[in-house]
Amino acid sequence: MPTWLPPFVDHHVHLQLIDEARLRGGGLAGVVDLGGNPTSIARAARGADRDAPYVRFAGAFLAAPDGYPLGRAWCPEGAVRELRSPADAGEAVAEQVAIGASAIKVTLNSDAGPVPDRAALAAVVDAAREHDVPVVAHVEGTGAAAVATDAGVDVLAHTPWTERLDDALVHEAAALGQRWITTLDIHRHEASQEVAIDNLARYHAAGGRALYGTDLGNGDLPLGVNSREIAAMVRAGLDRDAIVSALADPWPATLHPDGIATRLTAPPPETEEGLPAWLAAAEVGRRR
Repeated sequence: MPTWLPPFVDHHVHLQLIDEARLRGGGLAGVVDLGGNPTSIARAARGADRDAPYVRFAGAFLAAPDGYPLGRAWCPEGAVRELRSPADAGEAVAEQVAIGASAIKVTLNSDAGPVPDRAALAAVVDAAREHDVPVVAHVEGTGAAAVATDAGVDVLAHTPWTERLDDALVHEAAALGQRWITTLDIHRHEASQEVAIDNLARYHAAGGRALYGTDLGNGDLPLGVNSREIAAMVRAGLDRDAIVSALADPWPATLHPDGIATRLTAPPPETEEGLPAWLAAAEVGRRR
């Protein structure tokens, strides 16, 4: 008998950087695009059919003038909205929501140029609250995670990897209900993966709730459920229930077709070490 689980979601993808059609059959019922040309991504979201991965999205990257990811070769044209004042930040949020965004993405990469100042960041968070959508931040560089947490950012787009966060900040993030998207596998050839795994392990132990996400489009990643991502989550101490919850969380907003679920035909593994291969064999199915 197959095992049925809730629909699986990759909570961090960039559809303009992959062959979107190849997502079919990869075990994902949904994806969340966290930065792209809003018009293009909104079109992709409208075009997803009942059996393809549904698409939710954040619209453009909201960034400081000349801030990350402007100037990156991979960054699609029209994918960055520069914030020139707190009032402009509020307008930028309204623009993304108007085109259909279910979340707002802001970039706080102090290693790659200017970042929104505290007034602009506060305006993004306040405007998102008014529209009842969460704020996701790309945090990179010393102190970026603390700035995001102090500002009330709801979700970190990556488990922090550029610094070991102190225990007080990790516990504060967990206590405030801040979510972390895992994205551990993008660091698999780098020492920074161990930093990220350590941060995630302490966040999970403090009661934090992770979201499975891979940053699909960033390097050579499987177009489906990623066994390496799950293996890294196991190394961070997440057990079967936590990993399935991270995969199946409907964040930020989900309209699954009736009956859509995850089907696993092999017997469940007896240990967490068997989870990566088992979950990576997931299929999108329909329960009758």
